[in-house]
Amino acid sequence: MTDSSILTADPKNTAKKLETFRSIRPLVHCITNEVVQEITANVLLAAGASPAMVVGEGETEQFASIANAVSVNVGTPYENRVAIMKKAARAASEAGRPWVLDPVAAGGMPWRDKIIFELLELGPAAVRGNASEIRFLAGVGTGGKGVDSLDSSEQAVEAAKTLAKKYKTLVVVTGETDYATDGERVLAARGGNPMITLVVGTGCSLSSLLAGFIGANGASVETCIACCDYVNRAGELAAARAKGPGSFHCEYLDALWLLQPGDF
Repeated sequence: MTDSSILTADPKNTAKKLETFRSIRPLVHCITNEVVQEITANVLLAAGASPAMVVGEGETEQFASIANAVSVNVGTPYENRVAIMKKAARAASEAGRPWVLDPVAAGGMPWRDKIIFELLELGPAAVRGNASEIRFLAGVGTGGKGVDSLDSSEQAVEAAKTLAKKYKTLVVVTGETDYATDGERVLAARGGNPMITLVVGTGCSLSSLLAGFIGANGASVETCIACCDYVNRAGELAAARAKGPGSFHCEYLDALWLLQPGDF
């Protein structure tokens, strides 16, 4: 990407957003898939947030209205869970609480895609996905290989802008370079390490962490890219110490915990 209008994440912004995040310790209501619940909770705890997985029909709406933010992940949908996702999204919006949508495997199956588009209509503060997911939702791609992207994040920047404008939301595309846009402005976070893709749940947990950053700092392109910048730095530190994906998992959690605002 050679577009000079795309600015790289400002370390001072990352430091400020991380400091605020930790001072507030946002309560994040995570409605996520069964595969990634543990790493999602651990990532939020290591970063400095307070995670909760509240999925009971009788309590999810009330909890969504009092949490600092809600994260909705469609990785393993089924009828009851989809109903809970929609209830939580509506309750959060009505209470003025931000919620983030992770459109896992968008473009893969019509039933799943219908659910994702219905959730988009409920007004997420941000959408976080890989390039193929974002391109499909913007109407310019056919989806990826299951949960894996077949496109580079650079190829999804214009699609992200289109999607952000259509649904009046923030869109974050993650990949080799991460991009965040409000439909007009685009910021980029570079760095990270490919090993992060070998540990299940790192992308899904990023969406919940993004919800926490927005809950603490407000919804903005700067908030989104600060979250990505923080995670990329943690990934670099973890990869430098890890022997492989197994130890990377542990080192990644440690890096999220050890990184301080002054390190940026």
